[in-house]
Amino acid sequence: MSGIDATAAAADLAMSQGRQSAVQSADTAVSSAHGKANIAQVKKSATDFEAVFASEMLSHMFEGVGADPMFGGGNGEEMFKSVLIDQYGKALAQTGKLGIADKVAAELIKAQER
Repeated sequence: MSGIDATAAAADLAMSQGRQSAVQSADTAVSSAHGKANIAQVKKSATDFEAVFASEMLSHMFEGVGADPMFGGGNGEEMFKSVLIDQYGKALAQTGKLGIADKVAAELIKAQER
C-alpha cells in the first residue's frame, strides 16, 4: 500500500467515524429534545388532571350554595356556574399549592422509564 493509499484510507476512516459521531450526536440531541418535550407534556397532563380534580371537588362544595338574590340568580347563573367552577379548578392547579400535579407527574415519569 502506497503512502497515498494509506492516507486516503485513513481519511476515509476518519470521515466514517466523523459521520458516525455526528449521527450519534444528532440522535442524542433529538432524544434529549424529545425527552424534554415529553416531560413538558407529562407536566401539562398532570396539571390538567389536578385542575379537573379540583373542579370536581369544588363542584360538590358549591352544590349547597344558593344564588345571591341581590346580584345573582336566574338561568344565566345556573348555566355558567360549571364554567366558573372549572376556571376556579384551573386557577388552583396553576398555583401548584395542592401538590397533586407534582406527584402525578413523578409517577408518570417513573412509569415511562420502566
